[in-house]
Amino acid sequence: MADFHVEIDFQQKQAKGEVVCGDVFHTRRISEEGRTILVLSDGIGHGVKANVLATLTASMALNYTSFHTKPEIAANIFMRVLPRSSEGKESYATFTIIEIDNDELVRIINYDNPPTIILRNGKPFAPREIEMNIRGEENVGKILRIREFKPVKEDRILFLTDGVTQSGLGGKRHPMGWGQPEVSLFAQKQIAREPEISATRLARKILNHAAMNDNFEMKDDTSCGVVYFRQPREFMLITGPPFYKIKDFEFVKRVQDFPGKKIICGGTTAEIIARELNLEVTIQHRYADASIPPVAHMEGFEMVTEGILTMGKVEEILETYTSDTRLGNSPPDEVVKLLMEHDTIHIIVGTRINWAHQDPDQPVELEIRKFVVKRIVKLLEERFFKKVQLEFV
Repeated sequence: MADFHVEIDFQQKQAKGEVVCGDVFHTRRISEEGRTILVLSDGIGHGVKANVLATLTASMALNYTSFHTKPEIAANIFMRVLPRSSEGKESYATFTIIEIDNDELVRIINYDNPPTIILRNGKPFAPREIEMNIRGEENVGKILRIREFKPVKEDRILFLTDGVTQSGLGGKRHPMGWGQPEVSLFAQKQIAREPEISATRLARKILNHAAMNDNFEMKDDTSCGVVYFRQPREFMLITGPPFYKIKDFEFVKRVQDFPGKKIICGGTTAEIIARELNLEVTIQHRYADASIPPVAHMEGFEMVTEGILTMGKVEEILETYTSDTRLGNSPPDEVVKLLMEHDTIHIIVGTRINWAHQDPDQPVELEIRKFVVKRIVKLLEERFFKKVQLEFV
């Protein structure tokens, strides 16, 4: 398996005056097969009707790709299922499917969307393209374009709808629209200026430029996604002390030897680590909101927070997180920032119950912690494409 992380981000704006976007983006991570599937569909027209067509297409494309259905057969099924207008006119949605197999092979299937832009070493990269006819008499002349390649570190894939390439259409600067070659050139300039530009930042820059081309009043639904293959950043979150006290030293040594950034969520856990490493825990910041426990500082750690309340709030933030979320400086917000900045996340959950406290709620609290952590792991893997290693000790 390749030793890089696949960072994915997607940004979109709907056409002016529309309540919903006619472009739809769906994703699925099939962990047991090491596959990630991305689907972007653009329904004909815009508004609710376009959204329904695109949602149908994206959902079917995701499911059929998951089952390894041949693309020309799957596309034939999409075309037959999509509703027709009362005059019998065809309704259709374009689509781009990107399938990443175990980070070792990328397959891109495109029907009528602008071609994906692949950049290697900051320059256009054009793998061999195969054209395939969609099966069925009613689909004569309809072609799928399929590309496959083995990704290398620092490769980027840009996938978009024609709202991007046709932005500015009819204006003085881009009378024929911004155009795919210009979009590619714009992305290349951004990478030259900032070689490690994130998928999020690049997608936002492209979308903002398309909006500027349309004087910030989008003429069409406009979407841009970026896939970025890069060096993974590792992070460790520790919550709860290990079950056996005799394991404290071994547990602390492992935490100490971890090369990346790390945080502790839980006072007892911090006390054990401080004791074993002969470090001091100092209260760093108290909050006006009494419901937010103070943050502490300990050498070698980004931060030390309270345990279960903080983790519960982290789960809430991740549940509702979107590209428009603006995080504050509370402990849960800071934890989420660190989770978002890293790719491979090691979570160590201690399972010790401190019977000395004589607290009948402690076993319940442990179960809540386990449940909350498992929810966080699920969100990180499925919504944010993080690689998470969860361990109970």
